[in-house]
Amino acid sequence: MNLILGFIFGVLFGSILTLSRVIRFEKQISALLLKDMTIVKFMFSAVIVGAIGINLLNSFGLIELHLKPMMFGAIVIGGILFGLGWSLTGYCPGTAAASLAEGRIHAIFAILGMLVGSAIFAHSYPILKPLLNFGNLGEITIYQYFGISPFVVISIFALGALFLFIWFEKKKL
Repeated sequence: MNLILGFIFGVLFGSILTLSRVIRFEKQISALLLKDMTIVKFMFSAVIVGAIGINLLNSFGLIELHLKPMMFGAIVIGGILFGLGWSLTGYCPGTAAASLAEGRIHAIFAILGMLVGSAIFAHSYPILKPLLNFGNLGEITIYQYFGISPFVVISIFALGALFLFIWFEKKKL
C-alpha cells in the first residue's frame, strides 16, 4: 500500500511540477541566476505546507516520525553536491523525472548523472563518513533543539517566506 501511495503522490507532484512550469529549463536557469524566483516560491510553499501537514499528523498520533541524525557536515557536503548537479544539468531529481515523463529525452543524462553520483557516493562513504559526521547533534529537530512547538518554528518560517515572497514580487522576481 505504501508503494502505491508513493506512486500516486509522485505522479501528482510531477503533474504539479509540470503544470506550474517549474520543470522548464529556462525556469531552472533563471532560478540559478537569481532572475526568477518561481522555483524558490514553489519549493518554499511546498516545504511549509508539508511541515504543517506532517506535524499535524504527528500531533494527532496518526504518524510516527523517524528522524535522521542532524549532521552539519552531511548537510554542507550534500548541499554543495546538490547545487553542483543542479547547476551543471539544469535539473534537480524531481524536475528531471517530470521532464523525462513529459518526453524531454535529454533529462535522461541528468538522471544518469544522479545515479552515477549516487553510486560513487555509496562506494566513497567509508572514506567520507568522518566528514559527514562533523557536527552530529543526533536525532533532533530545530524545534526540539530550541525547546519550542513545531508550529512556532513553522509560523516563523511561513512569516519569513511571506515577506520574502512580497519582496520577490516587488522586484518582479
